[in-house]
Amino acid sequence: MPKPKTITVSKEAHNQRLDTFLSTELSLSRSQVQKMIESKQITVNGKPPKKAGGQVKEGNVIVISSHSEKSLSKKTTDRDPLMKDRETSSARASLGMTRMLTPTIIAETPDYIVIEKPTGILTHPTMAEEENTVANFIVEKYPEIKKVGDDPIRPGIVHRLDKEASGLLVIARTQKMFNHLKEQFKNRTIEKEYLALAHGKVAKDWDEINFPITRSDTADRMAARPLSVIPAKAGIQDVDSRFHGNDNGEKSAKTEFWIEQRFVNFTLLRVKIHTGRMHQIRVHLFAYNHPLVGDPLYIQKKRKHMWDEKLGRLFLHAVKLSFLDLAGERQTFESALPQELTEFLKQLS
Repeated sequence: MPKPKTITVSKEAHNQRLDTFLSTELSLSRSQVQKMIESKQITVNGKPPKKAGGQVKEGNVIVISSHSEKSLSKKTTDRDPLMKDRETSSARASLGMTRMLTPTIIAETPDYIVIEKPTGILTHPTMAEEENTVANFIVEKYPEIKKVGDDPIRPGIVHRLDKEASGLLVIARTQKMFNHLKEQFKNRTIEKEYLALAHGKVAKDWDEINFPITRSDTADRMAARPLSVIPAKAGIQDVDSRFHGNDNGEKSAKTEFWIEQRFVNFTLLRVKIHTGRMHQIRVHLFAYNHPLVGDPLYIQKKRKHMWDEKLGRLFLHAVKLSFLDLAGERQTFESALPQELTEFLKQLS
């Protein structure tokens, strides 16, 4: 029998909404979490919560039932959410369905592997029973990783890239390396850089965005709240009027960028994130009034440009990843822009 999943609320999460907290912890939408709460698949300190919007407290013990945990990964008879069913994959291919996208191995050591994730695939499965994810690929190629990590649907995975983004990811092959990487992320000593193409002419050659981030109150996306500015006067986009800043669910976030190249109506940015919030670069640049090209979620409909449709994907690529290995030596990896992004830039020149 699969064991229930147990989460203890940290000091950092104190006073967050229950559904907001769990949506982040489980990588689910708030609506999905709310359905789980309504069906009494979740308990807080041994009791079903009265409402999804109640606040969690430091030290609360939250349990997700084994039935719910099973649905979070994949509904397979052997409770194996990550091993692909080859017959199913073959059947999909024979029916002319979407091809399986495959990550590229950049580096391989006994302790970790570094991959390049293509756009269009998730880092790990969610409730939708996806087969084509980085986690599926990793476990099929390196079965030992299945036992590494804190969550069976995220084996060896210590950080994520959005489905629409591409670029570098490090995956731990051992529990020791997993804990080592996790500690580095906690201490913010891992360095990550991205190339992102933004709409409009970004005025500053360098800037830092420090808007706190939380989930939108009614939409399955994140929201950022500019600090101490009046959006209309400061030129900052009020990202979402449904930002629930009064429930203490917001988290600090810091994004730094430099101008890489300027185009007539676009700006190529080199971006460095100092925190790892969900959709951080996308929501920060949207709030900064320069949304990313090709972003289907964080863009005003009236600003949607033909170039967004022409590109056909999000222009966000993780180009650099640097961390300490178990020997304490810094390992740095770089990734060139995919061909479709370089070709797109040529059209803008």
